[in-house]
Amino acid sequence: MQSIKAIMTAGAIAMGISSFAAIPAAFAGEQPNVMIMGEDADKDTVPRNSRVFKRVVDALANELHNEGFDVYDEVSLTMDDFAQGRTRRTDVEIIDIARSVKTAPIDVATIFAIYPKIKKTAYTTKVEARITGRLLNVKSGQRLGNFEVMSAMPDNAPVECDRECILEVFGDNAKILAQDLGVVLATKLDAQSPVSGGAAMGTGEGGMSMAYSLTFSGFSPDEITSIEEYIVAFSGYHHHRPLSSSMRTNEYWYETNSESARLNRNLRRMMDHLGVQGRVVFAGNKFSVEKIATVRKQR
Repeated sequence: MQSIKAIMTAGAIAMGISSFAAIPAAFAGEQPNVMIMGEDADKDTVPRNSRVFKRVVDALANELHNEGFDVYDEVSLTMDDFAQGRTRRTDVEIIDIARSVKTAPIDVATIFAIYPKIKKTAYTTKVEARITGRLLNVKSGQRLGNFEVMSAMPDNAPVECDRECILEVFGDNAKILAQDLGVVLATKLDAQSPVSGGAAMGTGEGGMSMAYSLTFSGFSPDEITSIEEYIVAFSGYHHHRPLSSSMRTNEYWYETNSESARLNRNLRRMMDHLGVQGRVVFAGNKFSVEKIATVRKQR
């Protein structure tokens, strides 16, 4: 009897797995949403309110857009809920803003800083620029790559070059460097989300690997065992690890290249296959699945 029951359970799980694979993908190989954010906490960097800063933002955005990524404007997404015009922002503020935006879910923050070097001599003015940039998965905190570009050699400006003159010379240099940096970061980001080479048509696979926190509350140990068998069979699954475990609550770190909408749908389908009623809540990178317990009346 025990072996028959085990076979029936395995068959039910296999049927559930096959049904998950048959769900059509809403966005096969979905590319990440990108927001460009400047880091200017260091007093040696160019502040956000400089026109040089704006030229660098535009150049980076243009290159990432040309490479096929959806680039969102920080001001447009934050103008209603966040103070505008702030300068010398810390990493904590930048990352918190990227995670808090709800108008469009941001997956990757492109964070850059501009370092000028101006040297006046008796016969000319030497102008150099250096721009550092990094890619950050805002949901998991994982670094996806970094790079820096700098002037091959200083640009010469007139010996009496005033502030406006220096801003123009430096801005021209920084714009060219930002274009190069945009191409490099786009290449690194594309390697993390290989749509052309990694996505199978209609599977919902491919795209950048994302990390989620999955919390299951109110389930029995036997139900949790079945849940673990389901989540490893979901399309796009990479790996998972337990974060905490108790008799009724279990939390997992879960990595997949399936988009959040598909994972949400799979979790709801899993509840149906398990034959239990539950509530699935998603916010940021956290899924909370809570079982709705019912009390059986004695006849």
